[in-house]
Amino acid sequence: MAARGFQKWAAKFPLTRRIVRREGEAMFDLLAGFCHSQVLSALVQLEIPQKLMRGPLEATVLAHHADMPLERMQILLRAGVALGVLRSRRAGRFGLSRTGAALVGVPGLSQMIAHHDVLYRDLSDPVAFFRGEVQTELADFWPYVFGGNMDPEVAATYSDLMAQSQVLVADDTLAAIDLSGVSALMDIGGGSGAFLTAVGEVYSDLDLMLFDLPEVAPSAAQRFSAAGVTERTRITGGSFREDPLPQGADAISLIRVLYDHSDDTVKALLAKCYAALPSGGRIIISEPMTGGVKPTRAGDAYFALYTLAMRTGRTRSACEIRSLCHAAGFVNVKAPAARRPFVTSCIEARKP
Repeated sequence: MAARGFQKWAAKFPLTRRIVRREGEAMFDLLAGFCHSQVLSALVQLEIPQKLMRGPLEATVLAHHADMPLERMQILLRAGVALGVLRSRRAGRFGLSRTGAALVGVPGLSQMIAHHDVLYRDLSDPVAFFRGEVQTELADFWPYVFGGNMDPEVAATYSDLMAQSQVLVADDTLAAIDLSGVSALMDIGGGSGAFLTAVGEVYSDLDLMLFDLPEVAPSAAQRFSAAGVTERTRITGGSFREDPLPQGADAISLIRVLYDHSDDTVKALLAKCYAALPSGGRIIISEPMTGGVKPTRAGDAYFALYTLAMRTGRTRSACEIRSLCHAAGFVNVKAPAARRPFVTSCIEARKP
């Protein structure tokens, strides 16, 4: 395949030239991927998709709003069309494609794209990054994974981004996991209560318990009040590293928690969960996972790098998490089919 003579022949031969072109385009997409992500980032930061939700606009109008020379705005907009985010309209106007409209409508997506400038800086020297020679900024953005106290402003920023990104995670988790029969669910690392609020909307007779750092947990009270679930909620501040877990739940959820932490921390946390649950109690784990023996783009070429930049955790396969659950004493470990693995995958297990 690497031989130049074979490549030239395959590009001309009728039965192989389409394959050659498709693979060539795929290789070029890998080469140009950083430019594509920066185009998307610019569109989001300039709020162009949001402006186009009201209808197509001329490039001159968008250039004026962005304080950008017209010719540069036209290049950005044409790039957005090429990537399928925008559509060219008549009379030099630009509108949203279906993908662009989804970008605006998907909760937390725009915020996550804007947040990626931190990850991009960490990856600016990829060889040094993979050698472990970079003091990554991303670790400073998520300081809670190191334990200890958090600055209130940092805690608020962290909680807001987590809450925005939890909406889709909650949808897909509740589509995969049936909580019927559970009387009280404790969400460890529950942040501002986005996941528990979603649970409360689906299960009206379920008691909700939230456990997170003292700097973070109180922020859930306002969300619970707005959702009308305050009377059946209990908020406890603490660190699962140092403090005992609250008692009284017959199910525990760990939503995007394990991949933030080392194997030793995860083992200790699962042991605490096991001890806190009654016989027959359930544990629910929901987070992005690697493909294991079959690497995936989302798990192995994105989330694995993200957690590497955080410098504390790692993305695991369903098989690895299943083994960790078994080691903690859990049985009947199941991995329901994921609706969107690039959003989250789930593991469910029981205490004997």
